[in-house]
Amino acid sequence: MECVGARNFAAMAVTAFPSWSSRRRFPVVKRYSLRNFRCGLCRVRASGGGAGSGSESCVAVREDFADEEDFVKAGGSEILFVQMQQNKDMDEQSKLVDKLPPISIGGALDLVVIGCGPAGLALAAESAKLGLKVGLIGPDLPFTNNYGVWEDEFKDLGLLKCIEHVWRDTIVYLDDDNPITIGRAYGRVSRHLLHEELLRRCVESGVSYLSSKVESITEASDGLRLVACEDNIVIPCRLATVASGAASGKLLQYEVGGPRVSVQTAYGVEVEVENNPYDPEQMVFMDYRDYTNQKVRSLEAEYPTFLYVMPMTKTRVFFEETCLASKDVMPFDLLKKKLMLRLDTLGIRVLKTYEEEWSYIPVGGSLPNTEQKNLAFGAAASMVHPATGYSVVRSLSEAPKYAAVIANILKQETTSSFTKHINSNISRQAWDTLWPQERKRQRAFFLFGLALILQLDIDGIRSFFHTFFRLPKWMWQGFLGSTLTSGDLVLFAFYMFIIAPNNLRKGLINHLVSDPTGATMIRTYLRV
Repeated sequence: MECVGARNFAAMAVTAFPSWSSRRRFPVVKRYSLRNFRCGLCRVRASGGGAGSGSESCVAVREDFADEEDFVKAGGSEILFVQMQQNKDMDEQSKLVDKLPPISIGGALDLVVIGCGPAGLALAAESAKLGLKVGLIGPDLPFTNNYGVWEDEFKDLGLLKCIEHVWRDTIVYLDDDNPITIGRAYGRVSRHLLHEELLRRCVESGVSYLSSKVESITEASDGLRLVACEDNIVIPCRLATVASGAASGKLLQYEVGGPRVSVQTAYGVEVEVENNPYDPEQMVFMDYRDYTNQKVRSLEAEYPTFLYVMPMTKTRVFFEETCLASKDVMPFDLLKKKLMLRLDTLGIRVLKTYEEEWSYIPVGGSLPNTEQKNLAFGAAASMVHPATGYSVVRSLSEAPKYAAVIANILKQETTSSFTKHINSNISRQAWDTLWPQERKRQRAFFLFGLALILQLDIDGIRSFFHTFFRLPKWMWQGFLGSTLTSGDLVLFAFYMFIIAPNNLRKGLINHLVSDPTGATMIRTYLRV
């Protein structure tokens, strides 16, 4: 489940004071074996231990990725599950090719948007609405991830009609049966309705479309961008914006020496059950209670995960076991095993499974190089929250402003003067819209928090949240709603430091001094 509004606020909030543990490596889990399987992003072939060994494993060839980090962003060791998620059948969602006119081959477009997810569709529609000639390029894939949002955020975006179920309150369990009440309505987004609404906006604004994978973006002698697609199709345009997801390293340049990308993984099921203990009137944002009845903690329990629960009715529920973030990706097999054990411990009996979900969200990593001429948006522009997986609401809310900046850049220049214009890198205006200094300060703060998350054990997480919810209500609610400024975040950290237990205070100081993200955060805050 990708929670559009403020998913996994545990990760956001752990910008302070963890209980320290050594770096974890996950236990070996059984992997699937496929022979000569060709997936959309990489080639997978079977390999074994020799003739008659009887053992096979999957080896992904990184031929379609810029580097190792790009491969990790695409799915890494879990890439087969990521592909299964991306290629689900969603027959109720319209095909783009059936609704949008084809891109005309020959003339130059003002803007090409590469990628057909929520970020790409929103930016294409907003840009075309401003009078630009916009082409959308990318595989015609449906929206397959489940989305959860704070109801008021989608209302502000004019997308309230895309929410299919609302819980009037949201709760959290830490280490006992007494829930913490968030006091904010939460909604489940209809993938079908969101897809159709964004597509409708593209149709009405005049966006054209090409269903193809983009191979490269180069520059012509006259300053136009040449977008090379499959089947030797080349689309000329004045500007190109990459919105094709986090694994876009072959089309974009990223800063060198930035933080290593981490990954948030979650395995979910929508099921029909009996003996469901959760109130259908409340959405469970996090349940960190022990998921086994064993007095001696097992090896797998050392890797903290929580249960995320959307009870549509008393008997139909979406459950998801979530790992906030990890450098060594927590495998879906392990998450599934933990989820099934948790449901069994709770006495929940699964009668029917409607859907499985494999959610894979790269977090952290480097920002794009803002000197490059190609632009980016959404996850490709590192707009995913470094420690929560938050991205879609930000993309949808910033699309109009970003489109306006692009339109101003293009309308100020005639075609004849465009070469001079683009060579002076006026596209930097667009980059500065996405990443002003205030945003960079906030990101540096959360990257520091992400580095802490990777060292938290379950006791540290629980200890943190007992402290977190002692903060003034405006502070922790603002944190959950991502409304705190960089200055507010500093106040948040100091307040937490004052009321935190001594071991958490010591942990924060040690991490601030020893971890590179601490020095980066300080430099970013001091930069004018």
